[in-house]
Amino acid sequence: MRAFLVRLVASAAGLAVAAWILGGISVGAAGDTPARRTLTLLGVALVFGLVNAVVKPIVSLLTLPLFVLTLGLITLVINALLLQLTAWISAQVGLHFTVAGFGSALVGAIIVSLVSFGVALAIKD
Repeated sequence: MRAFLVRLVASAAGLAVAAWILGGISVGAAGDTPARRTLTLLGVALVFGLVNAVVKPIVSLLTLPLFVLTLGLITLVINALLLQLTAWISAQVGLHFTVAGFGSALVGAIIVSLVSFGVALAIKD
């Protein structure tokens, strides 16, 4: 349970930093309170975790030849597409999280990965 909470908080922090740095990623509706934005971030982080747990292994298996051919760089594209999928699913369930385009998704996925990794290292015992 602790590992799940650490990953959830790390993903939420990564998404928050990506939304703060990039203009193409936004969290929350206009006029949302900080508490509401925090709940939205945690909800989006949960969706992001589910997408990474369910969809990413399937996509990674299907793109294994491209992984070998591009020496792993296809992973950046896959992560960007999964971030866009997260934005679409979040909109379907009523969470205000948007990703403007593929460029924002690509840079955002890199930021989310780096920040999540750093936060998970900092929180871990």
